[in-house]
Amino acid sequence: MSVDRRQFLKAAGATGLLGLLGSPLFKIFAPGELEASPELKEGMAKSAKRWAMVVDMKAFPTEESYNKCIEACNNIHNIPHIENEKHEIKWIWAEKYENAFPDSYNGYVSESIEKMKFLVLCNNCENPPCVRVCPTKATFKREDGIVVMDYHRCIGCRFCMAACPYGARSFNWRDPRPFIKNLNPSYPTRTKGVVEKCNFCADRLYRGELPACVEASNGALIFGDLKDENSNVRKTLRSKFTITRKPELGTFPGVYYIIGGS
Repeated sequence: MSVDRRQFLKAAGATGLLGLLGSPLFKIFAPGELEASPELKEGMAKSAKRWAMVVDMKAFPTEESYNKCIEACNNIHNIPHIENEKHEIKWIWAEKYENAFPDSYNGYVSESIEKMKFLVLCNNCENPPCVRVCPTKATFKREDGIVVMDYHRCIGCRFCMAACPYGARSFNWRDPRPFIKNLNPSYPTRTKGVVEKCNFCADRLYRGELPACVEASNGALIFGDLKDENSNVRKTLRSKFTITRKPELGTFPGVYYIIGGS
């Protein structure tokens, strides 16, 4: 059955309503019996203060390995496959080091780094400029740090795209629905004239599942609550050197990268 977008957004934003898991509302999004991922048990999905992700690039040995993450995201979120670059819709994709980290690129990086493709996505920033410029509040930050979209409020002004320093938002110049390869009826499709982006799989978190890309990454993507000292994210940040994209801008990204080292 198809899910109305407004209905979906209400559910995706209701992380504090996990007591409704047995209700008809929950069954719309999760037919059948589901078990929460180990990382999200003990009420974590309900109590998380700041969702964050660590991308361990050393754990992506081949192009196929990170393509699995991209494909998982595309399939679950009904992202259209449009070959025209101007009309392309991207939630998570691969970029060269010089494009992902232009502030750190000096032209003399190691060959392995120069040839490496980096998975990039919406950083779900602590201080998101896209939220500040949206005239209709179609994009807003939840209490758990995820920056989400209300497509019904989006008027297509693209102010948020201009404000985002990471190029993480896509605009639907045309109706995306004819370009969806395998429709996922449990996730709403979008329309022409709206902006969209990654939302850390807010709907999956709602029902106790990890983001689709994390689930497909075979451990290369670590996800958890940045404010929880015992979360996988915090443990990783304590033990590994990480960087973020364009830290000098003061947006405080929620996505960290392990580039090299042991």
